Amino acid sequence: MEKVSLQNHWEEVYKKQDSPEAVSWYQEHPQVVMEWIEELLPDRSSSIIDIGGGDSTLAHALLQKGYQHVSVLDISCNALQRARKNLGEEALKVNWICEDAAVFQPSKSYDLWHDRAAFHFLNSKKQKEGYKQALTAGVKPGGWVMLATFSKEGPRRCSGLDITQYSKKELQDFMGRAFKLEKAVFFDHTTPGGKVQNFLYTLFKRI
Repeated sequence: MEKVSLQNHWEEVYKKQDSPEAVSWYQEHPQVVMEWIEELLPDRSSSIIDIGGGDSTLAHALLQKGYQHVSVLDISCNALQRARKNLGEEALKVNWICEDAAVFQPSKSYDLWHDRAAFHFLNSKKQKEGYKQALTAGVKPGGWVMLATFSKEGPRRCSGLDITQYSKKELQDFMGRAFKLEKAVFFDHTTPGGKVQNFLYTLFKRI
C-alpha cells in the first residue's frame, strides 16, 4: 500500500473511532515499556520519540514521570489531534509530528526510539528500508530502540491491513550490526474486545 492510501486508511480509522479504548491496541498503562524506560533513562531530560504513538497513553505516562523532551510521530493527523485534545494543556509539552515513519527525516537524534505496533504494518522492502534509514539517523550512539511487533504467534492482520510477523532473529537481522539486542520478551496483549494478541518486545542498543 502506498503512502497516500496508507495515510488515508489511518485517517479513516481515527475518524470512525471516538475514543482511545475503541482501538485494539489500546493499553490503559504501558507497564512493560515504562519499566524499561525508567531503568534505562533515569535522566528526565532524555529525549524520547514514540513512533506510531497516535493517541496512545505513553506520552501521558512519560509526562507524569517528569520526562521533558517527548515527541510523538504518527501517520494520522487525526490521531495526533485527538491525542492533543485528550492531554489538554499537557499537550503543549509534547512535540507532535504528523509523518509516515517510512519517509521520516529526523531533524534531531533521540536517546530512545519507541515503536509498539507501527513497524509491523510496513510490508514492502522500500518501506522497511526507509524506516531503517530514519531509525538509524534518529538514534544517538549509545541510544536505545524499543521495537514491539506481533510475534509469529500473533495476528496476521490488524485494522483491516496485512502485517508482517517477526521472530527475534528476524528483528536482529533487520536492525543489523549497528544495534545490539539486549532483551527480547513475549507479551500477551488483551484487546478492549477481549482478544489476546502475542507481541514480541525487543530492546536494542545503538553501538
